[in-house]
Amino acid sequence: MVATLVPPSPVLPDVLPTERLSATGRPVPAVREHLRRIPDARNLLTVLGAWIQSFGVVAAAAWIDRWWSYAVAFFLMGRAFALLNILGHEAAHRLLFSRRKLNDLVGRWLLAYPAFTPLDLYRRVHMAHHREEFGPDEPDLGLYSGYPITRASMRRKLVRDVFGVSGWKNLKPLLKALGGSTSRPVAARIVGVQLLLWAGSWLASGRWWLYPLLWLGPWMTVWRVINRLRAIAEHGGMQRSTDRRKTTHVVRQRPLARFWMVPYNTGWHLAHHVDIGIPWRQLPALHIELVNAGWISPELEYPNYVALWRALASG
Repeated sequence: MVATLVPPSPVLPDVLPTERLSATGRPVPAVREHLRRIPDARNLLTVLGAWIQSFGVVAAAAWIDRWWSYAVAFFLMGRAFALLNILGHEAAHRLLFSRRKLNDLVGRWLLAYPAFTPLDLYRRVHMAHHREEFGPDEPDLGLYSGYPITRASMRRKLVRDVFGVSGWKNLKPLLKALGGSTSRPVAARIVGVQLLLWAGSWLASGRWWLYPLLWLGPWMTVWRVINRLRAIAEHGGMQRSTDRRKTTHVVRQRPLARFWMVPYNTGWHLAHHVDIGIPWRQLPALHIELVNAGWISPELEYPNYVALWRALASG
């Protein structure tokens, strides 16, 4: 088993800066100005679409009212949390809407709080992640450090995700925060939103168990699997470096992965780390700029996520 998945120097051509890209890969001001535009109306429709897809799954399962409809909905709701969290991530970067108050209002109440996330705390720790991946203040280091690992170790991690062990570990801080003086207000808002979702589903369907089965349950299980697999595909096996090609993987984006695990262009993750000020709709365009400059070489790209996961659990 190799000790790292960091690409070797021969596949990291030193081609920057160019007329369109700076030495770090970030677009020059004229190019960046175009890529930085935020389409407010389209993003509003995107948020509404995420809600329709998420709550539509629950409504469809209750309307069909068969055991298999609830089983299918349980797995699809893992994707629903991917939708909400990734758009919440966009709001954390203040790239969802051009007006800050609208960005934060929608980000908190329609995306982050329904997905059990304190947006403002997430924003602070996530910016530490972007300042220096694998650095001393890296908040996500425990999620993707130490790779590659053995297949047995990977199985143990995924089993903990599947059976809710990881979910409970993530839920406990929220419950504890209800007893804290400084963290109580945000925790209470999140819990309040969850109670509204529970009450709404109960009143609409007459089934008290719909919320714990198709909202809380998938968040604690299916979403944990999706989140881990996505996170390690972004940074697993990489290292601390100012060259983002050594901190972040490149994976060819295919329709099934984009539907299930990396919607809203979050799979173009190297482009996102090169310039965190580029909205999600323009990440493919920035990726193309990096490819055209020769900075992203074909040898850097994994053909699909399965190939990368195999490399991450190679022993």
